[in-house]
Amino acid sequence: MIKTPEQIALMAEAGRLLASVFTHLDKLDLCGMSTLQVDGIVDNFIVHNLNARPASKGQYGFAYSLNASINSVVCHGVPSAKDVLQNGDLVNFDITLEKNGYIADSSKTYLIGSVSQEAEHLTRVTYEALWKGIAAVRPGGRLGDIGHAIERHARAHGYSVVREYCGHGIGKQMHEAPEVLHWGKTGTGLTLREGMTFTIEPMINQGKAGTRPLGDGWTVVTTDGLLSAQFEHTVAVTADGVRVLTLRPDETPPG
Repeated sequence: MIKTPEQIALMAEAGRLLASVFTHLDKLDLCGMSTLQVDGIVDNFIVHNLNARPASKGQYGFAYSLNASINSVVCHGVPSAKDVLQNGDLVNFDITLEKNGYIADSSKTYLIGSVSQEAEHLTRVTYEALWKGIAAVRPGGRLGDIGHAIERHARAHGYSVVREYCGHGIGKQMHEAPEVLHWGKTGTGLTLREGMTFTIEPMINQGKAGTRPLGDGWTVVTTDGLLSAQFEHTVAVTADGVRVLTLRPDETPPG
């Protein structure tokens, strides 16, 4: 669970490479592309441009390099030639990358073309909620502080937080201890220590928090059919706070 400075440096390199994948996607006109096309672009970029491994591919029998979750899909959307991104969609791309034996995990919600004010607002608040959670990370803090900060921000805007899926420890394995809930009470849960590495990845729903899986065994959707958005970063607890290992070049941490 606790990583050495050398191990965190390797994770940071994986995180830097993963951030460059999103920078690559940012340059593309995604409207009219299928999610399977995007998956192929990401796979090729990770393997051939970055000389790294798409860590999701083959994990738990998953055949692709990313999850693509459109509109009411909460998480784990499966890339498909039938799912063509249209003007007005929001889509979350969740991507993992392994380099030198260590894994980084991040996701970003993209707004396709001209979206509704409701979709734009949900996406913005979800991104803000991620950073509220990151800001709560410090040695001596508690996991409950992270979840409380996220949930408070989401609820303040009339949204709900998905409870069935959570962040997780990460390192040589994609999923390690601890589980990182995106809801909770301050002062509860595991005490954070320098060297811990984990993901924070809130899924925020426009309507109710309820979810249901589809028959493909992967895709999870909102029960009410309303929109869901997500952002994710891999972080490390430092001596005096937090380091975002997957920070993208275009991002400036709030505060």
